[in-house]
Amino acid sequence: MTIEERAEKAAALKAAGQCNCAQAVLRVFEDQISVSDQELMKLAAGFAAGMGCMESTCGALIGAVMVAGALTDGRGTAAHARNMLSDFRTSSGALVCKDLKGLETGKALCECPDCVRNAVLALGRELNIA
Repeated sequence: MTIEERAEKAAALKAAGQCNCAQAVLRVFEDQISVSDQELMKLAAGFAAGMGCMESTCGALIGAVMVAGALTDGRGTAAHARNMLSDFRTSSGALVCKDLKGLETGKALCECPDCVRNAVLALGRELNIA
């Protein structure tokens, strides 16, 4: 599956309400991570609406950083995360869930399925996943 196909599948999972943002990102890499689908869903369950529903860091980004850690065996994950966050901010307009959703301004910068798509694509660009 190409990174674009993974991004579209992740966005569809989120749009259908089957996953929170972090779960959607993790699920499309389940073939690359040696953790079962059920365990991935459990691990990412608390990252809805910006971790613990506190509208902080976007859950899609959290999922992407988790995948990066798994795919790189934890080597250089912090640097990869920094680069992915910068990429994501450029494509989505912010890093924080409440800002992305426009909770204070009334104008969403990026809807959740698009954030999920952007996080997967940022991960792909950072790790050179085609």
